[in-house]
Amino acid sequence: MEQIAVAAHVSKVTIYNQFGDKRGLFAAAVERECARMGEHFSIAPMPGLALRDRLEAIGKAMMDFMSRPEMVQFDRRIAAETELNPAIGAAFLEAGPRQMLRAFTALLCALRDAGEITVEDPEMAAEQFVAMCKGLGDLERHFGCENDTVRNQSRIAAAVDTFCRAYGTARGG
Repeated sequence: MEQIAVAAHVSKVTIYNQFGDKRGLFAAAVERECARMGEHFSIAPMPGLALRDRLEAIGKAMMDFMSRPEMVQFDRRIAAETELNPAIGAAFLEAGPRQMLRAFTALLCALRDAGEITVEDPEMAAEQFVAMCKGLGDLERHFGCENDTVRNQSRIAAAVDTFCRAYGTARGG
């Protein structure tokens, strides 16, 4: 708390008054980072782009964001703090990853309604696409391996191909 007060150019009392305790401060940091995630993952319809191009753009934006060293470090901190306070992990999942999943699911619903894809469970398809893009690279980064942008791009391309084969229509994919 003292280091944070010094960095913020305020007193420790100000930090405690604003956030209550370390957990309150951490919760505020989680909310702030999730808000940044939400801004980064505004998954727009991208009219005029082919399905493959849209999916590649989404996969690239997602991987670029999640591969940032500060995001990997943030994920590690959340995991550690969740051991002491499970509500932190639940709040993070709801404000970050699940919000992104809902936005992507909404896009897939719109693509289905426009006849560009055929999918019975858009939420599951969104989850599968995200998992395919992340691959083992996400786990590797969390355990200290360097981010491999070339391999990330290969994963995204394979995810797009697989998604289009599974859900694309002649019109969309």
